[in-house]
Amino acid sequence: MAQRFDCSDPSARRAGIDAAVAALGEGRLVVLPTDTVYGVGADAFDPKAVAGLLAAKGRGRHKPSPVLVGSRDALDDLVEDLPEKAGELIEAHWPGGLTLVLRHRSSLSWDLGETGGTVAVRMPDHPLALDLLAAAGPMAVSSANLTDRPSPEDCDAAFGMLGDSVAVYLDGGRTAGPVSSSIVDLTGDAPVLVREGVLSAAELAKVVPDLVVP
Repeated sequence: MAQRFDCSDPSARRAGIDAAVAALGEGRLVVLPTDTVYGVGADAFDPKAVAGLLAAKGRGRHKPSPVLVGSRDALDDLVEDLPEKAGELIEAHWPGGLTLVLRHRSSLSWDLGETGGTVAVRMPDHPLALDLLAAAGPMAVSSANLTDRPSPEDCDAAFGMLGDSVAVYLDGGRTAGPVSSSIVDLTGDAPVLVREGVLSAAELAKVVPDLVVP
């Protein structure tokens, strides 16, 4: 049976983070708030857990899970070489609603789905999410909804869709949603806007003027 913690209470918040870290270590799923919508997460380095995340959402491997990190330093352990433009975007918009698609280290023993050697990574601007990431390390996190259903902006909506397929729910109140993060692909010669979300193309182009907008 799923555990749920009201993280507006400091003692419940501490207990919830501890329970979430334990669940992630056992290959189970956790729901957490972010600065956009609620997400469902697994240990990024546990392939069975990530497969369970995709299954809980009814999502195929052709839509791999993004990864959330709790600090800029954590990114260095995930990517081979950070492009200069990625560093500029990070400086301007992390933590926040910007997901970057980068080449991940070939030595990493993970399986996020059919990524083609890339990872979509973000540092969220939410204190509860950052505290969990600091304690647990990088997490594979996708919006906490069933495929083709609206992304949840509160814990009740997430529980209504995912139920006991998730071990721990961290209730951090209503999120800012429903607009998702913007996604920029930095694996080619020029940055490419994959999805316009919280950050507009115009805002991103102030940092990377050669941004390609399909």
